[in-house]
Amino acid sequence: MCSHSFAAASADAHSLHVVAAHPEQGWNLLCDGTIVFDDSGELLPDGRVVAPHRVPADRLTVAA
Repeated sequence: MCSHSFAAASADAHSLHVVAAHPEQGWNLLCDGTIVFDDSGELLPDGRVVAPHRVPADRLTVAA
């Protein structure tokens, strides 16, 4: 693990990088130990959970 702070609580979030990508399973491991899921949810190294940041369906753009 690196010395970055947790992504959800830090301005360092932009300097974090993926150390293990698993797109077939829908998640990536960041250098600080955070697991980021494709639905935008996160599991932090200390066990805390960041809920997905989903956009309501009525706000999605649909191509014609």
